Amino acid sequence: MDLSGQKTLIIGWGKTGIASARFLAARGVRIAVTDAKDLSLEKDVLPQLGQDLRASVEWVRYDTSALSSVDMVVPSPGVPPLHPLLKEALERGIPVVSELELASRYLRTPMIAITGTNGKTTTTTLIGEILAKSGRKVFVGGNIGNPLANYVAGPQDADYAVVEVSSFQLQWVEAFHAFAALLLNTTCDHVDYHGSFEAYRAVKERIFNNQGKGDLAVLNADEPRSAVLAESLPSRVRFFSSSQSVDVGLYREGEQLIYRNGQGGRESYPLNIIRLPGAHNIENVMAAILACRACGCTREEVIQAVANFSGIAHRIEFTREIGGVKFYDDSKGTNVGAVKRAIESFSEPLVLLMGGRDKDGDFESLSDLLPNRVKVLVLFGEAREKIRERIGEIVPTLMAPTLKEAIAAARGQAGAGDVVLLSPGCASFDEFNNYKARGEFFQEEVRALA
Repeated sequence: MDLSGQKTLIIGWGKTGIASARFLAARGVRIAVTDAKDLSLEKDVLPQLGQDLRASVEWVRYDTSALSSVDMVVPSPGVPPLHPLLKEALERGIPVVSELELASRYLRTPMIAITGTNGKTTTTTLIGEILAKSGRKVFVGGNIGNPLANYVAGPQDADYAVVEVSSFQLQWVEAFHAFAALLLNTTCDHVDYHGSFEAYRAVKERIFNNQGKGDLAVLNADEPRSAVLAESLPSRVRFFSSSQSVDVGLYREGEQLIYRNGQGGRESYPLNIIRLPGAHNIENVMAAILACRACGCTREEVIQAVANFSGIAHRIEFTREIGGVKFYDDSKGTNVGAVKRAIESFSEPLVLLMGGRDKDGDFESLSDLLPNRVKVLVLFGEAREKIRERIGEIVPTLMAPTLKEAIAAARGQAGAGDVVLLSPGCASFDEFNNYKARGEFFQEEVRALA
């Protein structure tokens, strides 16, 4: 793909925008950068680039005038498809390309791509751990924090690129190809961005674009749409299930995970090697095993790596115990499906903290779960009134403007043997830059309580 001499507009100056700019400028592309924030070219943009790339970059206004003489647009993941700049670009016939699509066109390393509403980061990280412990050299990145463009810009010396992929990134793919593609699950999320659940699910399924007979597709057999999707895929399909046996793939049988390779082979993995709480993490582990077995990892290598894996930060992460009350940080639970999975991970009475910026979440879907699991619901942030209207009458509910006040209220309601769980079900942007900052704040406040 020869881009030299062309001009690309990058919308959004975060990790993805910076990685895209560096990658493109190094290939002779002229870069125009714009952002909703009032940033300075000298102070905010140029310091992120090497000295030899600075002459290739300019700052432009955040309106349709930014599209002047542009050959391609690369939006940051958070820019919705109906954004005026993107709508105008498409009307003018200017290609809109995600950083994932751009980088994948230059990728020489076999890619394992993971998407789904929940469990992406855990599964991506675990696959990377299993492959690394089996002696493979891996790049682990994508939506997990290190853009794929950063890897492609280097020597590409890994055996596998393990890439977390969001629906935002898949929105603008065309030639993207993964030799192994995993779709973990889909629940109602990002409807505010995609317009409907059906559109969101269709975008998720783009992860299988351009796969052939020699590629691998991993699907959740417990999702109704998986069987129909499998019939339309040319790749080798492997299923995982926590509720039923499958002919080819992995499923739970009592205290074992059973793997069938479709050729009469059968092997088992003890369930007690999984250190992560919750039934959903059993599914994440099954998906990871299927991907790694396809890469030649042995059963013994898989078992050793899974047994040593303790999870990721801010995903049902134990923070501290104070006076018999255990505090857990699930700040990464930014949708209702994640909240549901977090609640189901505990048998103790819960004081549940929910709130933040709403993503058009289906809060009513928690209605049957709350009475038997949640002792007190503490709502905070922009979405607190909406959540209270939907589910606030089901269990005792407290309101707090900020997370800090919500934590104090939760501590006052919790007694010995209870769990205080931050699982917001919302984005963090009303108070924090991202879910990590929110989780770190929660942990600092809990430590202060101690």
